[in-house]
Amino acid sequence: MTIAVRVIVRGRVQGVAYRAWTIDRALELALRGWVRNRMDRSVEALFIGGADAVNAMVELCRRGPPLARVDAVQRADDVDDGSTGFDQKPTV
Repeated sequence: MTIAVRVIVRGRVQGVAYRAWTIDRALELALRGWVRNRMDRSVEALFIGGADAVNAMVELCRRGPPLARVDAVQRADDVDDGSTGFDQKPTV
């Protein structure tokens, strides 16, 4: 079963390669979707794929890359937006 989940990650998550790390982990888990910085200094991502892989990715986001400090991960069910790979989107 394919699910879609949107997360917003808060803490020290910009300027620490969080987006690149997210792309690498998402591709390892064969997920589709995207990641982007937000003007409020958080990182937002949409993960689309099998439930186990999506849930694993959300858990990985709670730690992030070595230089990150994750204070909170907000998770919400979402819809498949038709992404065919896993991309970085422009900041919003």
